[in-house]
Amino acid sequence: MDNKPFIDKVKITVKAGDGGDGMNSFKAYKGKPACGPDGGDGGDGGSVYLVADRNTTDLLAFRFTSKFFAGNGERGGSNQCTGKRGEDVFIKVPCGTLVRDFETGKIVCDAFEDGEKILLLAGGRGGKGNVRFTTARRHAPDFAQKGVATKPHVLILEMKVIADVGLVGFPNVGKSTLLSKISAAKPKIADYHFTTLSPNLGVVRYYDESFVAADIPGLIEGASEGAGLGHDFLRHIERTRMIVHVIDVAGVEGRDPLDDFAVINDELNAYSEKLAALPMIVAANKCDCFGAEENLKAFRKKYGKKYRIFPITALTGEGTEELVRACCELLATLPPQERIPADEDFALETDEGLTCEIFVDDGAFVLTGGLIEMLCRNVVMNNPDSMMYFQRVLKLRGVFKQLADMGCKEGDTVVVGETEFEFVP
Repeated sequence: MDNKPFIDKVKITVKAGDGGDGMNSFKAYKGKPACGPDGGDGGDGGSVYLVADRNTTDLLAFRFTSKFFAGNGERGGSNQCTGKRGEDVFIKVPCGTLVRDFETGKIVCDAFEDGEKILLLAGGRGGKGNVRFTTARRHAPDFAQKGVATKPHVLILEMKVIADVGLVGFPNVGKSTLLSKISAAKPKIADYHFTTLSPNLGVVRYYDESFVAADIPGLIEGASEGAGLGHDFLRHIERTRMIVHVIDVAGVEGRDPLDDFAVINDELNAYSEKLAALPMIVAANKCDCFGAEENLKAFRKKYGKKYRIFPITALTGEGTEELVRACCELLATLPPQERIPADEDFALETDEGLTCEIFVDDGAFVLTGGLIEMLCRNVVMNNPDSMMYFQRVLKLRGVFKQLADMGCKEGDTVVVGETEFEFVP
């Protein structure tokens, strides 16, 4: 028996690499200690990519490795040498894995096609070396830029099986047996509930046509609210183009097939209106058992006008060819599977946004935000050239005007990081 657990939803932490700091250095020759700046740029940080891989069947590996941090860029060197770029990280996931932001629940991306590489987080930019700050008036800048620091993100990976046809129904109605007859899949089959503990996929071929069928386990009454295994596996039906609803028409376990059919349909509708709207055909299984003929007549009388019903015996394969042909004919009229779009108003931030927020604390105007953090990394407060750059950025970004609008007057205290200034408009 294969006791390998099936994992289809995990939480991971990802972080792009920080950019390396730029180098602040000067050429020096014997007898000439300062011959001009030659500090190189820092290397960019590594990026984090998601790779869809058809050979990866679940998310079990993420139970043991849940942190994926790309390499940091190296610091720039002297003689205008650029620092080494940080190493990228590639995260392999099954095709059909949906990525959500843990904090907001927003969709980041959908790893849909085999082999596609999706950029999750870009590495931080490397800082500029002091040679990059030379101008016609500034020949020897004594400062360099720090690399951009990135922040980690917590993501949810949610696997959604990609299949054309989803086999649904109560436990023990013969879904796995049917899949084994119409495809080359070899699911575990036994005469007890919840034999199937993970979605099984099989490629079904009918002459020149083919489609992928998935045996979806765990549906019972209350599945949409988490009863049985339904809450874990209903998501796998969302990608299917149509549904084959398998019923035990003989009522071998003492249940009424009409009631079973209504219960499962109610659960699909409760979980998602999209699922309830999918085209559905019915496979009335176990037609070789006592009581099947009478129940099939009652089922046809109640549902025959709304659904196509195919009597089958999955154990022997009787009636399965007609069922497969009907699936092919219906699929030919349906649109192809589509990628789940990312939320348009959301994107993972690689680094802090260049914003500035101002609040008053005990009479002092305190500046915070991504713009201020960037300036604190890059500005050398005791260097006149660096301070000119600092003041110019604040003016161009409208921070001086924002301070004046808040009532900041000449001589008032302005706090930037750990440094206090007197406001001069």
